[in-house]
Amino acid sequence: MFKQIKSALFWYYLYKFRKKVILIAFLLILAISANAIYSDVVEYLTLKEKLEFLEIALISKWVIIIFSILSSIAITVSIFSIFKPKEEKLKGQAYQKNNDILSSKENKNSKFSKREEEFLKKDLKSKADLLVER
Repeated sequence: MFKQIKSALFWYYLYKFRKKVILIAFLLILAISANAIYSDVVEYLTLKEKLEFLEIALISKWVIIIFSILSSIAITVSIFSIFKPKEEKLKGQAYQKNNDILSSKENKNSKFSKREEEFLKKDLKSKADLLVER
């Protein structure tokens, strides 16, 4: 029973995040294959006796590997939604702004007299609306 639930959850989340999982797999394969590509480039450069380009090849290899790993980590973190507290803070700030706007509108309305406030709340009807109600 537990095995089936575990399998169902695994396939559900794999389907839900399939694009991100495919991207992570691609980036990790790129990082692993960077070493093989680097060894081929080193062999080629040593055969052609262009050793001054070995430094560029080494730097580019590590840039590719580090970029791939950091991108994979960032995508994995976004899957597990560690950044949700920031979103909740933003929602709280938006809610507070809305409350401030509403309270400022209420302050503006308080400048009116009681009779004017009643008139503002009154539902105005046209002659056509009055005829339809009859």
